[in-house]
Amino acid sequence: MSRAALLVLADGRFPAGGHAHSGGAEEAVGAGRIRDAADLGAFCRGRLHTAGLVAAALAAAAADGTDPLALDEAADARTPSPALRTAARRLGRQLMRAARAAWPDPALDALAAARPRGAHQPVVLGLAARAAGLTPLDAAHAAAYESVSGPATATVRLLSLDPFDATAVLARLATELDQVAARAAEATRRCAAEGPEALPAASAPLLETGAEAHAARPVRLFAS
Repeated sequence: MSRAALLVLADGRFPAGGHAHSGGAEEAVGAGRIRDAADLGAFCRGRLHTAGLVAAALAAAAADGTDPLALDEAADARTPSPALRTAARRLGRQLMRAARAAWPDPALDALAAARPRGAHQPVVLGLAARAAGLTPLDAAHAAAYESVSGPATATVRLLSLDPFDATAVLARLATELDQVAARAAEATRRCAAEGPEALPAASAPLLETGAEAHAARPVRLFAS
C-alpha cells in the first residue's frame, strides 16, 4: 500500500472532472442559502453527513471488493434526483478515464465495459482506490473529503469568497470527516455479510430538489 496514492486520488488537480461541478453549492448560492463562510460551513456539514456519508460508504464497499454493479444499483436507489444521477455518472465516467490511466486494473476495465455511460462516481472512486492499493477507509476519506471540498472551492468562485475562509471551513470539519469515514468503513464490514442494503441511505431533500432546479436553469457556471 502506498499512502501517497491517496494524496494523488484526493488531489483537486487529479483530472476527474470535479472542477466543473459545485456539489449543489451553485443552486444554494442562487437561492440565498449560502451567503458567507458561516453559511458555507453549515452547507458542507449537512452535505458531509448525508450525501457525503453515502458516497463514502459506497466507495469503501467498492474498495473492499463488493460487486461494483450491485453498488451502482444501490447508488441509483439512494439518488432520487435524475439530475444528480446524471451528474454522478458523468463524474464516474471521467474519473474512470483518469483512474485507468493512473492505475490500470482489470476491475476498472470490467466496470467501464459494463457501464459505458459511466458508473456512479463513488463506486469508481472505490475501485480506483483498490487498484491503487488503498484501504476501504482510505476510499471513504477520499469520498468524504470530495463531498465538501468541491462545494467549498465552487463557492470561492461563486461569491468571490476569501479562499482562506473557505479553507478554514474545511479545516474545522476535519474531525467530522474522520468520523464519517469511520462510519462508512464500519458499514462496509456489515455490507460484506448483509449486502449493499446495509450501507447508509441518508437523504438530503434540498440537494435533490436543488439539483432539479439547477438543471433547468438556462445559464449555469457549474454542471451541477
